[in-house]
Formats: sequence, C-alpha cells, structure tokens
Amino acid sequence: MTGEPTVDHPAHGHSGRRPINFDRKPRLVFWEMTKACPLACVHCRATAQPSPAPGELTTEEGMALIDELAATDRPTPVLILTGGDCLQRSDLGPLTSYANRLGVPVAISPSVSDSLNEATLRMLRDNGVRTASLSLDGAVAGTHEHVRQIPGHFEDTLRAIDLLQANGFSVQINTAVMAQNVHELADIAALIFRHGVRTWEVFFLINVGRGQRVSEIAAGDYEDVCHFLVDAAQYGMTVRTVEAPFFRRARDLRDGAEGNDPAAEFGLGTLYRQLRDRLRGELGEATSRVLAPTIATRDGKGIIFVAHDGEVYPAGFLPLSLGSVRDRGLLDIYTEHPLLQAIRAAEFPGRCGSCEYSDRCGGSRARAYAATGDALADDPACPY
Repeated sequence: MTGEPTVDHPAHGHSGRRPINFDRKPRLVFWEMTKACPLACVHCRATAQPSPAPGELTTEEGMALIDELAATDRPTPVLILTGGDCLQRSDLGPLTSYANRLGVPVAISPSVSDSLNEATLRMLRDNGVRTASLSLDGAVAGTHEHVRQIPGHFEDTLRAIDLLQANGFSVQINTAVMAQNVHELADIAALIFRHGVRTWEVFFLINVGRGQRVSEIAAGDYEDVCHFLVDAAQYGMTVRTVEAPFFRRARDLRDGAEGNDPAAEFGLGTLYRQLRDRLRGELGEATSRVLAPTIATRDGKGIIFVAHDGEVYPAGFLPLSLGSVRDRGLLDIYTEHPLLQAIRAAEFPGRCGSCEYSDRCGGSRARAYAATGDALADDPACPY
C-alpha cells in the first residue's frame, strides 16, 4: 500500500475558498487505478500484485469518472491516483492530461520503483500534477525494508523525495504506525524534516488486506502517539492522520492547556515522553504554532474510494461495497447511500455518537468495522 495525499494542501488549489458541503460531494476521491505494484509490502491494504488485476477500469471509464468530478461546482474534488502503483497504468499520461484540461486537480501516490523517474515526472508536471506522496515506514533501512520487502528501498525512497522536489513537486510523506515502528516516529519526523518535507501523514494501521498479519500498536499507545503528533506539528510541518480522527480532539485539548506539561495534564504514558524527548533532541524546541488541518472529514464524509474494478467504498481501509461506478454515478452513490448519510450525520449508536466530538472526530469507521463488522460502531482505539 502506498499513502495518499490529502486535504488542506495549497497545491490542491482550495486554500481560502468556501468550505465544501460534504453532504453534496466529497473533497477527496481516491482512485485505485490498478492492483499492479512492484512491491510486496507486508501491510498492503490493496493486497497488490505484480500484474494488473482483471476488470480494472478502462481509460474511457476513467475519463467518465473525471467528467463527473469536473461537472461539480467549485471547489472541484481532488482526484488522488493510487494503487497498487498508479505509475503502472500505461494510460496515466492521457488520464492526467484529460483531468488537467477539465480543471480537475490531481495528486499521485506512487510506489518508489524504477517507474518513478525524470521522464515520468516531467510528463506529470506538464499535465498539471504538482503533489505526490511517498511512504516511509522507518527511520532506518532495517525497519522500512522489513515493511517494503525490497533491499535498498530505504535509500531509494530518500532519493525519490529529492527527485520529486527537484522536479517541482510538493511531497507528502506517509507513515503507517504499527507496533514494529512506533518507537521510531520521532526519528522519522526529524529525517523527513531534514529532507525538506513539510507535510507528514500518519496512518494508524487497520487490519485489512495484508495488514491482517501486522500488529497494531497497543491500545494505550494511541493517545500517546496523537499527543506526540501535536508536538511534531510545531516544527513548521503540517501533520495529518488517517484512521485516527481523534487526533483532532488531542489537538483541541492541547489548545486549552498551553504552558502545561501534556504528560502530566493528560496522564500520558512513557511512549509519549520518549517520543517527545527524542524529537526535541533531534530538532530542538518547537518553532511554530500547531500545523494540523481542521477540516472534519472521515471515511464516507468528504472521502470516497473507487477500487480498481469500479466498486465504491467509504474509504480504502473500509472494505464495505456501496455499489459500482459501472452501474451508477459516483456522486449518486456518495450522496444517496444510507450508510454514508448516517456517517455524515454522526448517527453512531454508542459513545462515538454521544461524544461532544462526534462530528469533528466521529472515530475511525474502518477500525469500527474491522473490530465489530459494524461501520457505525465505536472506534475501539479511542479512550475518550
């Protein structure tokens, strides 16, 4: 699995515009263009494979999807091309060129492979693509390459960051948090900061796809990691989370407790202290206000996922089919499906629904579904 660029990025062209009504349309449309990928990551959501899977959307079907997004009112949803590895699609050039002509903003989420090269990046730049995300899952080669299953991939990823920046791309780094790398988060933050990266998206692992074989972090560590990420967002680097909307709660709590020691104020554990102290040791004292998005998206609210075969899901980590773009328009599915309507209305029967953060957070619907089989159930990772 590669990561995906996400909201509140100037390169997406929405900065300063009126907010989107998420009942009418999504802000982000993820299109899993292909299952093909040269990597075999141990936590891959997509269960990617060396070759394309049967039934992948055709070029014409992809253009129809772009047509639908282009027909919405402004701001146009961002189309994020992912996979597998989106660079394995032979029609990537025509599709991105078509989106550019119609004014649909596009971001890419490629794998680090030989396909990520100067010629491809020049073509994408010519087609209006300006934002890319790469995955980095360890601060050292051993950790990252254990996940990616490719020798030398750690240094290849660092070179790819530099290559993208040299070609004028804004680079976001995605890190999947799991038991195997949680103690390296401060070092990862320092490493990417020194490489000029100013957007870090942290994925909290959901046990789907090959990720069922990977260990999530301990239940008591979610809160520690979220408060550490608030610290990391004070170094001039925007920090976002995926499948951890309760990060917004941690950020809000910290806003009301400035000047206090977070560990003492919120009863945080040793993991928080270790990560905080390590970050300060690497980067010094904080240098900026907290840089973290405020937009209250979650699976199915502002976000929608189109799989390689056209099946539509609330998000890539929530494998609950809502229909197919081959049978019905994407926006019809998004606006009219009862599950998505309930998610957007925060109609959760348990503590997620009664929580004062039910709208701004609402819990990870993917984690709720993975744990209980009910996408409206409580998120077991949140202790609030």
